[in-house]
Amino acid sequence: MFPSKTNEDKEFVALNIAVLAVSDTRTLETDTSGALLKEMIEADGHNCAERAIVKDNVAAIRAWVQAWVADEGVDVVITTGGTGFSGFDVTPEAVEPLFDKRMDGFSVLFHTYSSTKIGTSTLLSRATAGLAATTFIFCLPGSKGACRDGWEGIIRHQLDYRHGPCNFVELMPRLGEHMKKQAG
Repeated sequence: MFPSKTNEDKEFVALNIAVLAVSDTRTLETDTSGALLKEMIEADGHNCAERAIVKDNVAAIRAWVQAWVADEGVDVVITTGGTGFSGFDVTPEAVEPLFDKRMDGFSVLFHTYSSTKIGTSTLLSRATAGLAATTFIFCLPGSKGACRDGWEGIIRHQLDYRHGPCNFVELMPRLGEHMKKQAG
């Protein structure tokens, strides 16, 4: 659906990606969406730096994401679950205040891509993304289909240094420029 070009002359850059499943009912053993993300991340040559599960609780979700943002060994955080409209769905409320920069286009692309699969039911998701310090964060719905759509349709391309005409990986060396300037 979205045309992309891969420059095979560039060398692939493996990233460290942490996966956080948000659920009151799942365990690591029953979390099929987080397991699928881990599988797709590794199949595409990246490293799953860590995988965890947390209850639908703003403070708990935020604590996990903040810890990974502070961890220099984590380049990207992907959450799955808690993006809907039920009273327990609080992932955007937990994560969006951490964003230094919002990635408004992610939600637009996610809904555009998702609508080709599930039609107007895509409106039931509040998928979001942004940048916190030097860490990219993507918040996906909790279904395996949504995780597959988010990864295969959008995220995998932007986390591939070879993707053209541009991608997030080529920006990574410059993400902390403002922090270095403020510290100096």
